[in-house]
Amino acid sequence: MKPDIHPVYATATVRCACGNTYQTRSTQAEIHTDICAQCHPFFTGKQKLVDTAGRVERFRQKYGKQAAGSSSES
Repeated sequence: MKPDIHPVYATATVRCACGNTYQTRSTQAEIHTDICAQCHPFFTGKQKLVDTAGRVERFRQKYGKQAAGSSSES
């Protein structure tokens, strides 16, 4: 192998937006993340269900009348 072509692989500190920090190894000294296992809904058990049916109804109410009106004119 060629000498001096590999980056330095050292201990890195990972900092989450929630304030959690932990150590890992990386070529970067510090890594900033938006979400981690301490605050991710899947791991915390506090999953938020998205009301997709309500969103579809709001879309149909908002744009359904316009689409029906424009198709009858042509």
